Amino acid sequence: MSRHLRILFIAFLFCALVLPAAGASKLPAAEKLTLKNGVTVYYLKNAELPLVSFRMWIPGAGLGNEPAALEGAANLTADLLMKGTAVLSAEAVAEAVDFLGARLDISAGDEFAGLTAESLTEHFPKLMTIAADCLMNPAFKGDEFEKERKTRLDGLKAVKDNPGAAVRSYFTKAYFGSHPLGHLANGTEASLQAMTLADIKSYYQKFYRPEKSVSALVGGIDKAAALDLLNATIGQWKAQGAAAPTAPIPPLAGPKGKKLILIDKPDATQAYWILGAPGYKLGDPITPQASVMNTLFGGRFTSWLNTELRIKRGLTYGVGSSFQTWRTGGVFMANSYTKNDKIGEMLDIVFDLLKKARGGFAPEEIESGRNYLLGQFPPSLETNGAKANAYVRLAFYGLGFDYYDKYLAGIQAVTGDLAKAAAAKLLPADDFVLVVVGKSSEIKAQLAKYGTWIERKITDPGF
Repeated sequence: MSRHLRILFIAFLFCALVLPAAGASKLPAAEKLTLKNGVTVYYLKNAELPLVSFRMWIPGAGLGNEPAALEGAANLTADLLMKGTAVLSAEAVAEAVDFLGARLDISAGDEFAGLTAESLTEHFPKLMTIAADCLMNPAFKGDEFEKERKTRLDGLKAVKDNPGAAVRSYFTKAYFGSHPLGHLANGTEASLQAMTLADIKSYYQKFYRPEKSVSALVGGIDKAAALDLLNATIGQWKAQGAAAPTAPIPPLAGPKGKKLILIDKPDATQAYWILGAPGYKLGDPITPQASVMNTLFGGRFTSWLNTELRIKRGLTYGVGSSFQTWRTGGVFMANSYTKNDKIGEMLDIVFDLLKKARGGFAPEEIESGRNYLLGQFPPSLETNGAKANAYVRLAFYGLGFDYYDKYLAGIQAVTGDLAKAAAAKLLPADDFVLVVVGKSSEIKAQLAKYGTWIERKITDPGF
């Protein structure tokens, strides 16, 4: 091989290894089908393996649409749908799915309820028959309701023994307040104790409806067979009674000034904290810049946060930052934990890094962040389930099926100035919520320099 050919070959290998292959990260075009009951299905045949994945999102049945008095109803209803039908007991449902070696799940998100079904192609018709039965003919047995409610009430008490879990609930209530996104998935003691089985049945009838539901099927099944199967199962779902009026989830206001909350847990040997500030809406044009910026700040192992707090100083085993987005707004969050006597040192470093990031990043860091995101993205769409979830997500939120192409192009176009602007806009200086759970007698003095704290005892009712 000549010297020039060797150089070209080495260059080719470098590009193949370092750069995402053209089209490797693209989401294949799906065919839009409509079932007899009007449910939209995005279909893609993938015959590489004899596997099929199905997703369905049901708008209006998530936590954000719960009536305030029924906090926890969305999650409880979703779980009860898997606890028996008119012809199958809860045990029979679980055993049938297990026998198929399949996965079947119904859960409640913030803005929707979702159904997931995955199995070998040969077992998929049976799985979808079970899925449709659970969705359309739930038994809502009194004993299962009481069992699930007791589990949640016990869990609410137990979570306070785990400061890492408790801080998330305290933060949710502190940041969102009475906003619907402030609902806890498992509810509160007050809401659960007041909730009845009739409430759950009414919630199901009003919010679980095929209208505007969107679904996707990806895997080793022909279109004709898939359409016949879905029409015979999910396609038989018809709404009963009048739908509840579902107003859009209101915009997120965000904190003005500092809101500092200290939860005293006298037996805690470590202090856990979450810091939150306004983020951005799902699909906002700032998404690529924010992604690169957060990757560098706290979104990967070599981020500023992890390097300074874990690698260099050994203050923690886990620290990071992220953005969470919804239709109406978003939140930036950073979180970690450390020994009680180190919480002041840790938070000093966090605030110093926030200030430093608002001043910008080095060119080589920007390039590293871009390459990291471009390299990490393709595997996120590899599986049938990932593709099905992507189709449903993009359709549900109206983002367009070229959204990921635009996102990746946006990542490639991020410059130092754009990342700096994103940091200046999104990384908090004065307007934020900070919740700390720890032993007050050992950490309170260290926290005083940050401002005036609202102090509560972890034994106080609620969050």
